[in-house]
Parts: sequence; C-alpha cells; structure tokens
Amino acid sequence: MLPAGSRGTASEQYRNARKAAALMAEIVRKGYELVIVHGNGPQVGNILLQMEAGANITPPMPIDVCDAMTEGSMGYLLERALINELRKRSVDKEVITVLTQVVVDRNDPAFSRPTKPIGPFYPDFRARQLRRENRWEMVEDAGRGFRRVVPSPHPIDIVPKRAIRNLLDHGVIVISAGGGGIPVHINGSGYLEGVEAVIDKDFAASLIAREEGVDLFVILTGVDRVYENFGTPEARPVRVMNLSRARAMLEAGQFPPGSMAPKIKAAMEYIEAGGREVLITSAEKLKAAMIGRSGTRIVAGGES
Repeated sequence: MLPAGSRGTASEQYRNARKAAALMAEIVRKGYELVIVHGNGPQVGNILLQMEAGANITPPMPIDVCDAMTEGSMGYLLERALINELRKRSVDKEVITVLTQVVVDRNDPAFSRPTKPIGPFYPDFRARQLRRENRWEMVEDAGRGFRRVVPSPHPIDIVPKRAIRNLLDHGVIVISAGGGGIPVHINGSGYLEGVEAVIDKDFAASLIAREEGVDLFVILTGVDRVYENFGTPEARPVRVMNLSRARAMLEAGQFPPGSMAPKIKAAMEYIEAGGREVLITSAEKLKAAMIGRSGTRIVAGGES
C-alpha cells in the first residue's frame, strides 16, 4: 500500500488498496473464505516520524500503540476497497478488521538481542538523549544517523483466535494481525501487557493459518516464485518444493535473512503443523499462480 517513492497520502494508499482488493476479490470468487494479514513497515515508520516531530507538544506513544493505530487505519482502507470491489462483482460479503493482540514470550532470546531498526534517523546528540531518557538501544546506520533497534520475538498465540474463527465460519472476510499484530506478553499476574517489539508479519500469518486451520496459505512477495541460486547466472525457478527440500535449501543458505528466509520458515511452520499447502508468489502473478501457472508451492511430501 506504500511502495518505495510514495508520498504516503491517504488517497495514494487507497488507490493501492484498491489494486490489492481486486486480487482478493478474485480469490473470494473462487469460493475461498479469506483472512488477510498485511505489513505496516512504512506506515508505522511515518507515525514514529510524526511523533518525533511533535514530541515537544504531545507525548509519543509506544510501539504497541503505534501498531494498533496502523491496524485500524490500514484495515479501514482495505475494508472499504474490498467491500467496493465485491459490490462491483455482486458478491454479498462483509469485511471486518480485527485489532489483533499477538502474544510473545518475554523470555524470547530476541529481547536480549534487539536487531529490528524502526523509526527515523537521529543525529548523535538526540540519539544519546533518547538512550539516556528512554533506555533505547540505538545503532548507527551507514553514516545516515542513528536508529532505534527493537526485538523481533516469535509469535506464540493469537488472543482473539476464537472470534476470528467464528467470523470466518459465518462467511465474514477478516483482516487481522496487521504488521504482525500488536505485541503483548502475559505478565506475572496473568494479564496482557504491551511490549516494545516488532513481530514479523509472515510468522504472524503462519500462526493464524495454523490456528484457523486454513487450506491454503498464500505469501505475497516481490518475486513471482522462489528461485534456487537467486541473483546468480545459475538461478532456477522452483515450482514445487516439499518440506525436506525447503529445509535443505534453508540450511544451505539459499534464502537471504530478512527477505525470503522468514517466508520459507513461516511456510515450514505451517506445513509441519499439518497445513496442506503454501503458495509463494508476487501480487502481479497471483491470478496465474492460483491456477498453477506461476508461483512456488510448498507441500509436506512427495517429489520436489
């Protein structure tokens, strides 16, 4: 919804939401019920920029609250776009955004090794001030200034999973866990508590796919399918990949960290938990991939 080079206006994001909604409407027309997980990196980054600019006027919000803000605003744009696309096709379906709290383990090793950069670049004096006042972890980024880094823990539970299941059972299209969801943990008293972290959207989507027992887990990315030896003259497309081959390629370093590797790991978690099929492709090739003419399919066994 906010590709590189975009200004980030609401009208610009809505135009992009309409393009995404047209793809989703085609999936619904094929007879699937649908649960949608989206990213929020640029949007939450913009919110953090706005908060930094207004820090002397109004108190900045923590990351979990910023995630909730993007879940609401992006969910609204997608809801409106998808409802309109369905009406064009005379499809009578309701769409709802569920603000989704995603539980993480406070003892996850990620909390002792924050690695996910977020928000604006700060000059040295401001970075030192934020370290002192907020106890933030800060790293220098290629001479462009200092950025905050936060943990990226693994999601372990979805708080409103029964509500999501009930909505799907009643034929409602659900938008959930936007940006990986709102990170929370269960404190010593058994209550939910927001945490300053970022959850990978692919792992959150995989968790929802497992919890809701979906038949097909679709991961959209920037390439039409997975490639062996990607980026080299020996690059070869992988049309079907069983779990054993996926694991072997992952262990051989075929998938870059922070790019394809999380998607392959998320797919493997879904298949290992009994999931039927994962489809990895680009938005542009989704229609072709749904009929087997593009994309990479990951399955439990069989030839690969």
